[in-house]
Amino acid sequence: MQFIETRGNDGQRPLCVPFSDAILNPMSSFGGIYVPESLPQLGLPFLQAHLDSDYKTLARAVLDAYEIDIDADVIDAALSCYDDFDDPSDPVPVVRVEDDLYVSELYHGPTRAFKDMALQPFGVLLSSLAQSRDEHYLIMAATSGDTGPATLETFKNRANVKVACLYPDGGTSDVQRLQMVTEDADNLKVIGIHGDFDDAQSALKSLLSSETFRAKLKEKQTHLSAANSVNFGRIIFQQIYHIHSYLELVRQGAIELGEKVYLNVPSGNFGNALGGYYAMKMGLPVMKILISSNSNNVLTELINTGKYDLRERSVIATSSPAMDILKSSNVERIFYDLYGAERTRELMLSLDNEKHYELTTEETARLQSIFSADYCDDKEVNRYIKQAFDKGYLMDPHTATCFKSHDSCREKALKSIVYSTAEWTKFSPTIAHALTGEVDTHDIDALKSISEVADTPIPTLISELFDKPIAQGAVIDKENIENEILAFL
Repeated sequence: MQFIETRGNDGQRPLCVPFSDAILNPMSSFGGIYVPESLPQLGLPFLQAHLDSDYKTLARAVLDAYEIDIDADVIDAALSCYDDFDDPSDPVPVVRVEDDLYVSELYHGPTRAFKDMALQPFGVLLSSLAQSRDEHYLIMAATSGDTGPATLETFKNRANVKVACLYPDGGTSDVQRLQMVTEDADNLKVIGIHGDFDDAQSALKSLLSSETFRAKLKEKQTHLSAANSVNFGRIIFQQIYHIHSYLELVRQGAIELGEKVYLNVPSGNFGNALGGYYAMKMGLPVMKILISSNSNNVLTELINTGKYDLRERSVIATSSPAMDILKSSNVERIFYDLYGAERTRELMLSLDNEKHYELTTEETARLQSIFSADYCDDKEVNRYIKQAFDKGYLMDPHTATCFKSHDSCREKALKSIVYSTAEWTKFSPTIAHALTGEVDTHDIDALKSISEVADTPIPTLISELFDKPIAQGAVIDKENIENEILAFL
């Protein structure tokens, strides 16, 4: 499988690259990113063959279909990361909450968020590649809360790799922040910035595309890569759980094999939704992908109107902070697939330079044939959290946004798979407020309150965070990011 560029080729780079090169050097010509030259066609025979497969067997089959240039023993080592999830035999439980609504729980890994599904194996792949080439890499990550902890966890103490992780100071939950700033491995650097996630992601993309920064890294015998979902090494693993979740509905007798479903995804940077889109293109029976947002509803506006306009917008702090994002990187990969490289480059450069673009009527119609979208404000989030709890299900605020889309976006009475991206422990003050009316509660107090009300234990991985010393205290202006990283190296 070869990978090509979303914005076309500049004449300076290869026309196509293998998977290993795409994940080691994820940025492409004109500031674009990599996509597969074609997608494997899996179809119903593939699904039938894997009805009884466990998660790792299914994952291996999907990766084999991509024919990636990674040694088999490295792939096996990467997939063995799922053995450290809560239940190695079922790392992604799928739970029925309503007759037509099933929740795929993607948060049973070490950092209690869905980013572990991709970043745990990704860390093994990238570190192994670096070692096999006898090269050293700086892995950059920008986080709205979950990518950071998962990146640090997967790369800590790995050979030939250092990590610089950027997060918006004050823009994450306490638990998310503690998961980052208590990491003390020598190869990790955590940097809080004065700004929001879009500032962190813009800084990351700028440094990834900067020849000057690369030259400075070369002086230190260091190459540059990224752990954000601009890296297709993340996306390839995010397709697998969509297929697994569908098969789980078949196994539970909720649907017949071949019956279509809705995939309902809380969307910030659009990587989770992109994984569902690729699974759909490969043959998964999907009616539509529902895009669920919070009050930072640029994706709702894009899908419903064809307009993406940031000229009068700034990030709104919400109770679902992992989606407090205005520039969603993976929309670019959807556009490439639907409209081609030239149009994608035109749209993305317009957003970069003019802060807006508008699709044609025909382009909007193509987008709407695949996606529907709605958004959920904080009051509605609280209501959906309480309603689900009263039915016996405890969920986080990002998952709650999907319950709104489930009610508002389905055109047919088909089953819906909601993707739960974080455990309740990551956002306990919001959940405590929804369940008990508590306000301004510190995370540790909210955790205890929910634990008592829901009669569920606080996982040790979370409770022990509050006793760990702070190892990463840097909080800086975004203009100083490059110097801070170079000093770390």
